[in-house]
Amino acid sequence: MTVTVDPAFIEAGNDAVSEGRAESLSAWVNFALAERVAKERRLVALAEAVAAYEKRFGTISVQELAEQARADREAAVVVRGKKAKPAKGKARRGSTP
Repeated sequence: MTVTVDPAFIEAGNDAVSEGRAESLSAWVNFALAERVAKERRLVALAEAVAAYEKRFGTISVQELAEQARADREAAVVVRGKKAKPAKGKARRGSTP
C-alpha cells in the first residue's frame, strides 16, 4: 500500500516517537486510523439514534434545538473565565421579543 501523508503529520508522528508517546511511526499512524474508525462508528450510531427518536416522536425542530442549546448554556459549569451573559437590549436569536 502506498499513501501520501502531509509532512506536518509525519513530523508530529516522529515527534511522538522521539518523545516516547508512540512505539513507532507505524504504531502512531495505526492509532490515528483506529481513532478515526471509532469516531465514524460513533457518528453512525448517533445518526441511527436520532433517526429512531424522530421516527418515534417526530422530527426535531430548529426551535427545539435552539431551546436545548440555550438550556445547555445556562446549565454549563464554567471551568475557566466567566460565564457569558446575553447582551442587554438585544434579542437573542430564537427568542421572542
